[in-house]
Amino acid sequence: MIQVTAITAAYNAASYIENCIQSVLAQTVPCRMVIVDDASSDDTYAIAMRYAEEYPDRITVLKNEQNAGAAASRNRAVACATTPYVAILDADDWWEKGKLKAQTEVMEQTGCAICSTGRELMTPDGRTTGKYIPVKERITYRELLKHNSINCSSVILRRDVAREFPMEHDDSHEDYITWLKILRKYGCAAGINKPYLKYRLSEGGKSRNKLKSAAMTYQVYRYVGYGPLKSLFFFVSYALHGIWKYR
Repeated sequence: MIQVTAITAAYNAASYIENCIQSVLAQTVPCRMVIVDDASSDDTYAIAMRYAEEYPDRITVLKNEQNAGAAASRNRAVACATTPYVAILDADDWWEKGKLKAQTEVMEQTGCAICSTGRELMTPDGRTTGKYIPVKERITYRELLKHNSINCSSVILRRDVAREFPMEHDDSHEDYITWLKILRKYGCAAGINKPYLKYRLSEGGKSRNKLKSAAMTYQVYRYVGYGPLKSLFFFVSYALHGIWKYR
C-alpha cells in the first residue's frame, strides 16, 4: 500500500528536475509523486511528462496555465494526494535513499504531525559544500519561533494536516508560516538528524537575498498574529541563529 505522496512545485527547473524525480523513485517505501509545473518557460513540463509516461502509476504531472507561486502549486499537489502522508520536495533539491522509510517509522513511533531531517548544503551545480545543518529530534513551537529549523524539502506530514493548513503568503516565507501554525496546534515536530536532504543553494532563491529574506521573516511573525514589538524580538533571535547556522 502506498503511504506517501511526494509533492513538487517546479518552475524553470529543467536543468535539475530529473535528479529530483529519480531520488523519489529510489525511495525504499512505496510512494507516488505529484509535480506541478508552475507555467515554466523551459522544458520542465516535457521532462516531467516523460517520467509520468514511463511511470504512470507513480507520477502525476499538472500544469498551471499562469504562474501561481510555490504555495499555490504545493496546495494544488496536496489536493491530489490520497495517501496518509505527503512529503515536500522542491525541484532543485533531492533526497537520499531511505529518507521516507526513516520518516514514516518516526511518524508512527512519535505520533507527531510533521517530521523533518538534517540537510547537506550543495552548490548550484550539485557539488557538496562540506556543510551540514543538523536538526533536533524534537522541535517545539517556542523553539521554532526563534529560528526555522524545519527545511521545506525535508518535511513529511500527515495529509489531513497539510490540508488543514494550506500554504499562503508567497510574499513571505510561506513554509515557515505553515510550520508555526501546525506546531501551535499539534505540539512538537520530530526530527531525524541525518543528511537525508541534499539542499541546493540556488542563486535565485528567496533566502539568498539576505535583506529581502530578513524582511520576509519579520513578516512571518506578523502573519501568525504577533504585534510589532514581539515580532521584532523573535526576528532578532532568528537573525542570531542564522549567523551561527551559516558560519
